[in-house]
Amino acid sequence: MGEHRHEPWPRLRVADWTDTRDTLHMWTQIVGKIRLAHAPLVNHWWQVTLYVSPRGLTTSAIPYRSGAFDMEFDFVGHLLRIRSSNGEERRVALEPKPVADFYAETMDHLVGLGIETTIQARPNEVEPSIPFADDRQHASYDPRAARLFWRQLLEANRVIGEFRSHFVGKVSPVHFFWGAMDLACTRFSGRVAPRHPGGAPNCGDWVMEEGYSRELSSCGFWPGLEEGAFYAYAYPEPDGFADYAVAPDAAYYSRENGQFLLPYEAVATADDPDATLSAFLHSTYEAAAVRGGWDRDTLEDDPHRLARHHV
Repeated sequence: MGEHRHEPWPRLRVADWTDTRDTLHMWTQIVGKIRLAHAPLVNHWWQVTLYVSPRGLTTSAIPYRSGAFDMEFDFVGHLLRIRSSNGEERRVALEPKPVADFYAETMDHLVGLGIETTIQARPNEVEPSIPFADDRQHASYDPRAARLFWRQLLEANRVIGEFRSHFVGKVSPVHFFWGAMDLACTRFSGRVAPRHPGGAPNCGDWVMEEGYSRELSSCGFWPGLEEGAFYAYAYPEPDGFADYAVAPDAAYYSRENGQFLLPYEAVATADDPDATLSAFLHSTYEAAAVRGGWDRDTLEDDPHRLARHHV
């Protein structure tokens, strides 16, 4: 029974799982690229992401011919599950193994399921970009660390999801981008943005141009710094954004990163972690909306507005 009890806001030092994180990053890129190969384009690349699930990270249903398939990183059973609408399932063990082996096993299973797939078989947004078939450098997998990371994502997904509910304008799902390995949610003002300059390593500028084609305020969670960090930024960044007063006290604007950061440990150790993170999300959004002159009366609403209907 104890196996199903989980400590909320678990602690995980990045230094203690860097090798596993980097290997898992490559594995998620492979799975994400498989989704990219089959899903129709959705604005800002929303069709390529993964989603937090009750067991890990999932692609959700991917269309294929007259059916569908999905892929899920199961961090409870430590398996990559590939399930087809024809009733068949294949599994790849999540265990210490080179990216090259994970790639070969995954692609072989797709062939076995009759799913013809061709991907750009090297990672984006990283340097160096080692072709998956040649990558024997990344080969670590600590199951405990992978599960703790997923539990962090579960907590972040829940609070960011509640934050998302306050916005009725165009807003992304809460989803996991495998390029930079971050959980993100993005709100849009409705206005066109200036062309993004690009510059991400091993990633065409046109990719960033599509992602940042509209004025936005984005927030999320990223497994960097000491124990990971929550972030928030605006594109284009309006005048006065960096100097806007945000909460909580542990939050700060990083000139180096061009965004507000809140260390994960400041949330995990707070008396009320949910409220602490919510304060960061709402106040950094306000920095973008107020300084950027967003039409907040049109774009925001009370997420409890249906209560008066006794729903």
